[in-house]
Amino acid sequence: MTSDFNLQAELEETDDWDIDLVPVDGDDPEDVENDTDTTVGAMELAERHALRRVASLRTELEDITEVEYRQLRLERVVLVGVWTSGSQSQTDVENSMAELALLAETAGSEVLEAVYQRRTSPDPATYIGRGKVEAIREIVQATGADTVICDGELAPSQLRNLEDKVGVKVVDRTALILDIFAQHAKSREGQAQVELAQLNYMKQRLRGWGGNLSRQAGGRVAGGAGIGSRGPGETKIENDRRRINTKIAKLRRDLAEMKGTRDTKRQERVRHQIPAVAIAGYTNAGKSSLLNRLTGAGVLVEDALFATLDPTTRRTQAADGRVYTMSDTVGFVRHLPHQLVEAFRSTLEEVADADLIVHVVDGSHADPEGQLAAVREVFAEIGASSVPELVVINKADIADPVVLGRLQRAEPHSVVVSARTGEGIDAAIRAVEADLPRPAVEFNALLPYSRGDLVNKIHQAGEIDNLEHTADGTLIKGRTSEELAAELAPFTVA
Repeated sequence: MTSDFNLQAELEETDDWDIDLVPVDGDDPEDVENDTDTTVGAMELAERHALRRVASLRTELEDITEVEYRQLRLERVVLVGVWTSGSQSQTDVENSMAELALLAETAGSEVLEAVYQRRTSPDPATYIGRGKVEAIREIVQATGADTVICDGELAPSQLRNLEDKVGVKVVDRTALILDIFAQHAKSREGQAQVELAQLNYMKQRLRGWGGNLSRQAGGRVAGGAGIGSRGPGETKIENDRRRINTKIAKLRRDLAEMKGTRDTKRQERVRHQIPAVAIAGYTNAGKSSLLNRLTGAGVLVEDALFATLDPTTRRTQAADGRVYTMSDTVGFVRHLPHQLVEAFRSTLEEVADADLIVHVVDGSHADPEGQLAAVREVFAEIGASSVPELVVINKADIADPVVLGRLQRAEPHSVVVSARTGEGIDAAIRAVEADLPRPAVEFNALLPYSRGDLVNKIHQAGEIDNLEHTADGTLIKGRTSEELAAELAPFTVA
C-alpha cells in the first residue's frame, strides 16, 4: 500500500462502501483461504487474519464510529518503563520493554517510542518522575501518539494523574494483557474468565467527569421530583460499582458450573487410571506447535503472544500401548496479572492436577532463563511446584547452540526440539513416556483366550514385562492399577 493512498477518494467512488484492505506484509488473504490445511487451527487462524489492520492509514471522515476507525487504523503508542536499579539489570529492563512492545503489537498497536527512567522506585503519584512527565507529553505531541503504555501495574491515582498531565489515554501492562486476552478468547468459558478478570480490574478504577460523578437528588429538583426524592441517593460511580459486582457474581456462578463439567471429565480420566500430561510454558514458546507434533491435534498455531487461551486435550498412546492425555494450556508471562490467575484458576488446575508437566521454553529468546523462572513462579502460585517436570527447549532450528548447551547444563532433565522442523520430537516422546507414572501393582496372570478384553485393558493401562501364548491361554506378567489388578485376581498364577 503506497503512502499516498487516498481513502476519501475511494469512498466517494464507491456506493456500497466495501473496502478491501491489502495486508502490507505481503500475506494474501487468498493464500489463507486456499490453504490445503483444513484443520480447526488453520480455520481459526484464517478467521483471525480476515481483517488486517494497516499502519499509518489516515482518513478525514467524521461519520464513522470509533470501532470502525480502530479497525482501519493501528493505535499509535509510546511505551514507558521504570528501571528500579536495585532489583533489575539493564538487560532485564531492555528485555521487559521489548516484551511490552510485542504485547502492544499483538493488541493492535504501532509502537512509536519506548523510554524508561532509572529510579529507586516508581513515583507514587505519576509512576515516572514528575520532571519526566513533561518530556513524555512532548514526545506524545511530537509523534501524534494516541496512548501511553506503562510497563507495570499502576494504581488508579497514578493512571489518573499521568493521563491528566500527558493529555492522552494511559494504560498499564495489566490492562494491555487483558485486552489481548479479550481479543483471543474463543470458548464460552474463556470469554467468561477474561470478562471476570477485566471487571475485577475495572472495579477499582472507576472514574467520572462533571455531572457524571453524582445523580443525587435534593432541594428543589427540576422536573417536579420534590418531596420524597430528597436524600443522598446513589452516585453514578456507586451505581456502576454495584452493577459490576452483580455481573461478577453471575460470572462466578457460570464458571462454577463450567468447572463442574471440567471436573467430571477429569474424574473420569482418573477413574480409568489415564495419566495426564500438561504442556505449559511462556507465551509464544511453541506449546501448540509441540502439541500438534506430538498428537496431530491440529490446533491454532500463530507467531503471537497469547494465541492460545482455550485449553485443548488430546488422547494419545505410548509405544507400549498405554493411553494418556496431553493438554495444551494458556501461556504465562512475566508479572502475569493476579486477576487472570484467579479467573483462569479452573483452567490452570489442568496443570496442577497433571501427572507430568512438559515445560516448553523458547531457546531462541533473549532471556530463556527468565522465562523458566517466570513460569515456575506461576506454578508455585497454582500449587503445581511438586508435579514432575520435563523441560523441552524449543526452536532449536533458530537458537544459538551456545545458549542451548547452557540451558541443558542448567536443566539436566531436558530435551532439545524444533516443533517447526520435527527435530528431536522422537526423543521428546520417549522422554515423556519414560516420565509417565508407572502402575504400582505387580501381577502374573493366565487369561483364557475368551478374555481378550482384559488383555486390551492391560495394554492400555498397564506395563507388560512378559507375554506368552500357551495352550491354556495368554500368560502375562507386569504391573497395573489396583482396580485392574482386582479384575485379574481370579486368573492369578504363582
